[in-house]
Amino acid sequence: MIIRTIAPMIAACCVLSAGAASADAISDFYKDKTVSIVIGGSPGGGYDLLARTSARYLGKHLPGNPTVIVRNMAGAGGIIATKFTYGTAPKDGTVISVANSNTPFEPMFGTKEADYDATKFNYLGSPGKETSILTIWHESPVNSIEDARKIELKMGSSGNNSTPSFYGRMLIETLGLKIKLIVGYPGQNDALLAMEKGEIDGYPSAFYNSLMSTRPTWIADKKVKLIVQYGASPEKAIPNVPFAPALMTNEDDKLLWQAAVAPLALGRPYIAPPGVPAERVAALREALAATFKDPDFVAEADKLQLGVSQTITGPELQEIIERTYKTPPKVIDRLRKIAN
Repeated sequence: MIIRTIAPMIAACCVLSAGAASADAISDFYKDKTVSIVIGGSPGGGYDLLARTSARYLGKHLPGNPTVIVRNMAGAGGIIATKFTYGTAPKDGTVISVANSNTPFEPMFGTKEADYDATKFNYLGSPGKETSILTIWHESPVNSIEDARKIELKMGSSGNNSTPSFYGRMLIETLGLKIKLIVGYPGQNDALLAMEKGEIDGYPSAFYNSLMSTRPTWIADKKVKLIVQYGASPEKAIPNVPFAPALMTNEDDKLLWQAAVAPLALGRPYIAPPGVPAERVAALREALAATFKDPDFVAEADKLQLGVSQTITGPELQEIIERTYKTPPKVIDRLRKIAN
């Protein structure tokens, strides 16, 4: 009787001791360390602003309270930063990345530069899904989708394989818009500056959250026109802007958009390299989730309009990745033709 009573207590103590030892090991590892958050865009953009804001709180919630810094690694629509995270970055949990939403799907799209296996990243979490908008400067004569089918729009983009270029070609393919892509802008912020200067008419893939955080008065002051939006679901704040996937009448076009907006369903995903020890991945996921719920972070994020109200967990991000990589081959073939 005594043995039967004591045995469960001993087992419970062992479990608690193991958990405490694991927590101590994580704390010991991160103590006095520096954790880098790598950004695939230029300073001043929406990804950059989100990363710098979260960096101020992440260290508080990670055992050992390491210093957290941000590193910009712009180029190739975020692919350079993602390749670094996959291959060169230390696999010990001291380097994570806020990946551009397109980069986990570039291998599926057949992008040659994307020589990594996106299913092997450790997905940590995301502040929420994204909605993209074909955004043009108020001086343009284009006011609607119908106008954009008749009048050519010069649209800024970072590179031929970047998110804005891909979605620009999607809009050409499925809606018949007359878009001329002008590449060479490192990030969205650079393209928005070019809009103000009159170098280009607009940007084919302005994220609503990024637009509101970096140019919070543009929509209200009618500095820009929002021609069409697209994503996993319409943005409730702009109900009068047409939703591209809902405009599709052809079944193949519907399937095409379903796969094409999967990156937007990821939002702004935080990822860690393959090979990071599982216990550190778990600690990073917990710390990021706690950061997204931190009242001070939420208050600052709301003030900056960063859009962190519908957070997504790491396992949920992983499920989106796995589901999208099972897209029918005929749809993937069409996506690849548009992406390249």
